[in-house]
Amino acid sequence: MRETDPFTVICLRFGIGILVLAAATARRGDFNLPARSDVLRFAALGAIGITLHQLLQVTGLITAQASTTSWIITATPLAMAVVGWIVLGERLGGRQALGIALGAAGVLVVVSGGRPGALVIGGAGTTGDVLVAASTITWALFSVYSRRGLQRSPAASMLLYVMAAGWLFAAIPWVLSGQLSAVGRLTSAGWVSIVFLGVCCSGLAYAYWYDALRVLPTAHVGSLLYLEPVVTVMVAAVVLKEPITVASIAGGAVIVGGVWVATRAGH
Repeated sequence: MRETDPFTVICLRFGIGILVLAAATARRGDFNLPARSDVLRFAALGAIGITLHQLLQVTGLITAQASTTSWIITATPLAMAVVGWIVLGERLGGRQALGIALGAAGVLVVVSGGRPGALVIGGAGTTGDVLVAASTITWALFSVYSRRGLQRSPAASMLLYVMAAGWLFAAIPWVLSGQLSAVGRLTSAGWVSIVFLGVCCSGLAYAYWYDALRVLPTAHVGSLLYLEPVVTVMVAAVVLKEPITVASIAGGAVIVGGVWVATRAGH
């Protein structure tokens, strides 16, 4: 993001991701043409989980710290629980409601840098923090509706079509707006980052996520996001020299505690 714009990052990384997924799909022998009834579903999933979700996160990272972003994303399982309650009519018990409240409080602490009251008067938090928080909802919608489709379609081929649709929704306005020239501004370090995002974060990570959703409950898969902020905080401190603040750790602990309470309900 230091070298180019969000659309260029999204189009390049998912262009690479599609190639990785196509190779994985061919190797698994999972390539199936989608049923006509699934075409619109896959297109909608691509728009939500690829185009919109990534646009929120990548744009958010312009002003939000990577470590702060990771703590906010840890609240995604709580967003999944709320979306499941609203969209699928899944039961939301008292313990889950408590966990969601705790998680929301933790997000406020992280975003505000330990001063939640300052958010009311605009004295803390960034636009990027708000965009990243909104991305937890798009990912929850993406995961809940993907699980329905995975009951009928192989994970690899379904994800390939979903990612291709999401890439098209981003690539068409990118090309029409004349942003192709932005590719030439990338340095060798920028290309290393793009390739890493494309191969590891778009190709492999999305494939692993779909494989997990196919065999495990959504809440269980979501709870594994607990590990993300731990890794991100360490990497951001080393690579980006981001400070590890008390507010970030304390708020993150509250978020993880809230997710644990919510996902343990009924166990």
